[in-house]
Amino acid sequence: MTTPDLKLLIGPKNRSSWSMRAWLILTHFGIPFAEDNVDYNKPQGYRRLKEISPSSWVPVLWNGELAVWDTLAIAEHLAEIFPEHELWPTDVSARARARSVTAEMHSGFGGIRNEMHMVITATGLFVAPGRECRDDILRIQHIWNKCRTEFGEGGPFLFGKFSIADAFYAPVVARFRTYGIKCDGAAADYAEAIWALPAMQAWLKGAEAEVRDGIG
Repeated sequence: MTTPDLKLLIGPKNRSSWSMRAWLILTHFGIPFAEDNVDYNKPQGYRRLKEISPSSWVPVLWNGELAVWDTLAIAEHLAEIFPEHELWPTDVSARARARSVTAEMHSGFGGIRNEMHMVITATGLFVAPGRECRDDILRIQHIWNKCRTEFGEGGPFLFGKFSIADAFYAPVVARFRTYGIKCDGAAADYAEAIWALPAMQAWLKGAEAEVRDGIG
């Protein structure tokens, strides 16, 4: 079988949470890809992004000439072309739950997004979260605890083995660390497992290097 020719366009690693999700999936599962970075916070980078991204956003995955944008679409495309990696849980019930919590992250949690911006290299930042943000924090921890309790056998992640769902919640783990949000029970262990993931640490090191170079 011919290996797909993949290239992923991402934004600054310090702040681009949607880029992180797609990058973690590719990196964790050892799927070869070329990385293209664009610093959309600078005028030249923003102009380049507008020129090459179909949606004017990141991430974008090119599979040869085929462009796939939006992180969830990218994840589903990768699950289709790499079934051997089992990017979704194999059990029907677990897979349905994984898709549900992933879609919830994809479309919701505006309170956290608006009040706790991703700055993965930072710690000790403080915000006084509003009601929506507080509700989001509680809901996310409930998801983590519930998934770990019901489906977490076989590994430290939401459904045992690392899956697309974990990639979608990984930036929240980073936000919780940045803003000092404490987790309890299984959620705390889960957050530590995500943070210790080699792909997560590789992303963090990349972000630190970019910040030193004035990016992000």
